[in-house]
Amino acid sequence: MAMKVKHAELTRWVRETADMVRPERVCWCEGGKVEYDTMMKKLLDAGSAIPLAKRPNSFLFRSDPSDVARVEDRTYVSTPLRVESGPTNNWIAPDELKTAMRALYNGCMAGRAMYVIPFSMGPIGSPIAKIGVEITDSPYVVCNMHIMTRVGKDVIRALGKDGEFIPCVHSIGAPLAPGQKDAPWPCAPIEKKYISHFPDENLIWSHGSGYGGNALLGKKCLSLRIASHMARREGWMAEHMLILRLTAPDGRRFHITAAFPSACGKTNLAMLQPAVRGWKCECIGDDICWMKIGPDGRLRAINPESGFFGVAPGTSRQSNPMAMDTVKENCIFTNCALTDDGDVWWEGMGPAPARGIDWKGKDWTPQAGHPGAHPNARFTAPAAQCPVICPDWQDPAGVPIDIFVFGGRRASVAPLVHEARNWDHGVFLGATAASETTAANLSAVGVLRRDPFAMKPFCGYNMGDYFQHWLNMGDRLGDRAPRMFYANWFRKSREGKWLWPGFGENSRVLKWMCERVAGKPGAVETPIGLVPGEGDLDLAGLTLPPDDLRELLCVDRQAWKAEIPDIERHFAQFGDRVPKRLTAQLDELRRRLG
Repeated sequence: MAMKVKHAELTRWVRETADMVRPERVCWCEGGKVEYDTMMKKLLDAGSAIPLAKRPNSFLFRSDPSDVARVEDRTYVSTPLRVESGPTNNWIAPDELKTAMRALYNGCMAGRAMYVIPFSMGPIGSPIAKIGVEITDSPYVVCNMHIMTRVGKDVIRALGKDGEFIPCVHSIGAPLAPGQKDAPWPCAPIEKKYISHFPDENLIWSHGSGYGGNALLGKKCLSLRIASHMARREGWMAEHMLILRLTAPDGRRFHITAAFPSACGKTNLAMLQPAVRGWKCECIGDDICWMKIGPDGRLRAINPESGFFGVAPGTSRQSNPMAMDTVKENCIFTNCALTDDGDVWWEGMGPAPARGIDWKGKDWTPQAGHPGAHPNARFTAPAAQCPVICPDWQDPAGVPIDIFVFGGRRASVAPLVHEARNWDHGVFLGATAASETTAANLSAVGVLRRDPFAMKPFCGYNMGDYFQHWLNMGDRLGDRAPRMFYANWFRKSREGKWLWPGFGENSRVLKWMCERVAGKPGAVETPIGLVPGEGDLDLAGLTLPPDDLRELLCVDRQAWKAEIPDIERHFAQFGDRVPKRLTAQLDELRRRLG
């Protein structure tokens, strides 16, 4: 151990964990390029990493076909009482879950190195940041954590002798007997996969999976499930939101956070290239937003991550040119197709190669009848490489938030955009956010799913209490609270045609939001909130038939009345945990619809 670790509780926990998992050796991660390159060489020598001739310092990995995504049915939020976890989380009592997992952890790192990764979520020393320490037996995890978080000596220094840290234990669950040949992607069978959270102890235990958020424990496990619980206790917010800065031609800056369920263009919006002349967009974060009330009484936000762990399929020059520029070098790709000239490819990227190797390592052609890349194929890329990364993206004080945007994918009912009347109404919009499923959701297409605040898979406690926390934060913010809006880029005509072009044109909607914050008129009262009036959206240079615009902004009373029973069922699952202020909002909506 080259680093001097003076934190007695940390060293005790590491020693205790090592005694349980019994690795061949213990390695403390110091951070830096040399360490990253050393880890990657191990993976190259093992045949797990494939160097990409077309992308400098970039590598392709292929996971085991049984280990390709988050395993929500094996993910647990373990609280003393089941009701504290709530109906949206899987629950096992803490003692029972720990007993089962200790049996799996017993000797699980035999024949492997145990890596200790001190990491900071957020700029080191930021008042909004938190420190975690992940123990893992996966060099792949070490390399990804180097990109996704701040790792190493500086974190240990910031921790000092008695600083708070979040302990995270991860193992792929594949011990090696003496002389046993390792698998290219070692992992455990599904029944031995557990991604477990003990929020009362700020503790994460993961076993059996080496993929994504199951293994990179700073990702959804810490940044949302544990952090949301911490945020409620401590009076701040941990949200599944992008953060961007939009700058008007006169230099005024607006900071926007937005929560969208999967398949709604969240990363594309985070790296938006505005179609509105004179406006500039800069990315601060594409996935996670932590917010605390600053000395000025406003919400201040940081992106706690230092990289992007993005879904590759569907990312292209048309949908997200900035993401394509971000992944040119120094990246990790997982479960993409490999072209003959040493590049990666995925569906939606552009013209398919004549032939290649698919994500399972088999010869592949476009006529094969199955995708070349897995639908959840990923890229891990340093945020600093994004061409539109905001100069202040690592400001430890955070940026002041002006606007919250909620949304979903709806072919009808929800207009292109509407504004909440007040904070309680905005919380109601977030709490009832809904999307129609797509093929990517692995569900029946077109089914309406409520995904409150895009947090349904990630809230670390009962969502009824989570709604109340939002209301409490609004009470504390008072007249300094951000304005709240709901967007739907996916409305279709009765003939099934997209009514809105999306992508960079979404900046026209964001501009309207900014103008509302700046105090300009330009909204019409409807039963569901305020929508742009005629001429209020800047459509200069965009050819949009007047009938399409009318349909985009139409609020159909009968269609909204038909939503009421589903909202009632949605709230009913949380029982008496649903705040009365939200049921009052539902009553108000019912009254306004007549």
